[in-house]
Amino acid sequence: MKEYLNIALPKGRLGEKVYAMFEAVGFDCPSIRENNRKLIFGNEAVGVRYFWVKPSDVTIYVERGAADIGVAGKDILLEYAPDVYELLDLRTGVCRMAVAAPVGFRDDPARTLRVATKFSEIAQEYYNRQGREIDLIHLNGSIELAPILGLSDVIVDIVETGTTLRENNLEVVETIIPISARLIANKASYQFKNERIRELSEKLAGLVAKKQSEADT
Repeated sequence: MKEYLNIALPKGRLGEKVYAMFEAVGFDCPSIRENNRKLIFGNEAVGVRYFWVKPSDVTIYVERGAADIGVAGKDILLEYAPDVYELLDLRTGVCRMAVAAPVGFRDDPARTLRVATKFSEIAQEYYNRQGREIDLIHLNGSIELAPILGLSDVIVDIVETGTTLRENNLEVVETIIPISARLIANKASYQFKNERIRELSEKLAGLVAKKQSEADT
């Protein structure tokens, strides 16, 4: 029997897309597609064990060794700076971290800029690099409400299609960084399960390159 490789996947659409990639390169686990309430799904023949967790918790499971590898958005890696290895850009879950403001907003450098966000570390670092004084307002949801109700001047958030912004009369004024899903590994696991982790990473890299090539043609 192969030694189990424990894999933390983010719940939701992104996790389902990512699992399909793992499945496509031979790291499948049929029980994960069954309609049940199980939390852990294993395939002894292949030697993999998957579990779904909240996207922002993936890095915690990997960093602390409950999972050998996992998939997390670049936004989570930048915001929490977990002590893990980032192995591969999976080029899925593509979006961007951006500054958005009410349509027609003009920044006045003479006064402190009020910034609402879930991503306090990313926002603070971004404005520190600009030497811009800000009043950082940390929120946990409905960030778009902040400038509409006058709580903030701008927001820093993930933007995928921009539909929610447009529907609320907001627009992107600056892009901070592109975001996508990344394959990450626990540092000890990478040492002791190196062969299996490298095998998976290399197969996924091949799949990503193939998909990119097909998209370019």
